Amino acid sequence: MPDRRKHRGPHPEDGRLFSPEALPRLRAAATDLAWLLSRGYAPDSSLKLVGDRYALVARQRGAVARSVCSAAAARGRAAKEVSPPAVAGEALWVDGYNVLTTLEAALAGGVILAAYDGIFRDMASMHGSFRKVAETLPALEILGRVIAEMRPGRCVWLLDRPVSNSGRLRALMHETAARHGWSWQVELVADPDAVLADLGDDSVVATADSVLLDRCPRWVNLARRAVERWVPEAWVIEFSAEHFTFVTNVRKI
Repeated sequence: MPDRRKHRGPHPEDGRLFSPEALPRLRAAATDLAWLLSRGYAPDSSLKLVGDRYALVARQRGAVARSVCSAAAARGRAAKEVSPPAVAGEALWVDGYNVLTTLEAALAGGVILAAYDGIFRDMASMHGSFRKVAETLPALEILGRVIAEMRPGRCVWLLDRPVSNSGRLRALMHETAARHGWSWQVELVADPDAVLADLGDDSVVATADSVLLDRCPRWVNLARRAVERWVPEAWVIEFSAEHFTFVTNVRKI
């Protein structure tokens, strides 16, 4: 079935699944999952255990899984995070769809997860095809302003070539950048993750992908900064470190 969405907004059931009444149960499940992961238990079986214990449905389990990592992973990612001012003069590489969809979802009123590692993650899904929605251009405008404030020496966006309509998005990004005088390089590549994971120490990555955060030399919390600065009304569900009292030496977000 073709994707006919006009917005990257919430799922019809999200109002109930992530209601204020549901949050204590979700956070309790997240705490238990973080405890298990921090002690080396397998992610899939750990998620099933806590999901069953707290009677979470699939979408709630997905939110918990996207929000939680081990304490060691959180510390490792925090050690490699750079502040936005530190990006000045550096090469900034942006995981295009990963960052863009988070801003689109925030603008459309979708659920944004403030995860244990400090990253903002969305719950939007793409199935091999990108469809421009009402929030696409506003999201690009916001990201462009935030990036311009960082003053990187070079800004490279990577888009997945196998995702349909990537070429159209690249053209829109070039038009947007030209209109504002932003110097953007937008590349279509077969596997952005492979490129971003192998960058040198002279590069900074903007992504919410857990594997990339663990592998890249340095990263900046671009999507979170953009949401907090430009979408203060965003629906943010807090799963940040302050809710995980069983570990120490993990920064509070």
